[in-house]
Amino acid sequence: MKTIKGLLFDIGGVLYTGDTVIPGAIETIALLKKDFPMRFVTNTTRTTPETILVKLQNMGFPIEKEELFTALDATRNFVTAQNGTVYTILTDEAQHYFDDLKSEKPEFVVVGDAWHNFDYTHLNEAFRHLHEGANLIAAAKNRYFKDEDGKLSMDAGGFIVALEYAADTKAMLIGKPSRDFFHLAVKSMGLQPDEVLMIGDDIESDVKGAMDAGLRAALVKTGKFQPGDLNRGIKPEVILPDISALPSLLL
Repeated sequence: MKTIKGLLFDIGGVLYTGDTVIPGAIETIALLKKDFPMRFVTNTTRTTPETILVKLQNMGFPIEKEELFTALDATRNFVTAQNGTVYTILTDEAQHYFDDLKSEKPEFVVVGDAWHNFDYTHLNEAFRHLHEGANLIAAAKNRYFKDEDGKLSMDAGGFIVALEYAADTKAMLIGKPSRDFFHLAVKSMGLQPDEVLMIGDDIESDVKGAMDAGLRAALVKTGKFQPGDLNRGIKPEVILPDISALPSLLL
């Protein structure tokens, strides 16, 4: 894989699961940073980018603010560029990230992983805004994720589909597997898509999303990975037991 010049890493499930660092992950990132520019891309929307960065740094990962690309940050940047206003279905923490963009008559309804805020009251208010002409934004549309108890939990995707059905609309996807999201991260490194390897645990949003955007992709068997993922017709270039196996392929 000598043609690889840059790396994109998913975060949850690749670097850590819950509050537990995946063995060898910190050392692997520190080692590879000597030879490769890298970005850390995540669809995590329960918490703000600042909270994610602090968590990573407190765990010991040598990651800087400019290396972090989150779906929530990309969503805010998009709405701001449109001079738009929002109604959000997000967690209590994440929704405050949009406080200055909120309106009683929003142009956009923003949905991420709202956790306990996925209730009828929030969903119905979102539906009414959509019915009145607001556009639906999916900050992320994953089906599920690996939760802190080690089991899979529902992500925002199913709730977004419910809103799409009820309001007869289609959500604009901002995070992975959006081609634009991947390309922004690649561009920030001054590279071309085919020079960058994406490392993720999600066969759809990480691997297929990256390959559809022209990147190369590696799947790790940690996080949300399930053995059945290998039978879904998606062929990553590399399959690794975990992130610590990456240096032997690149160095």
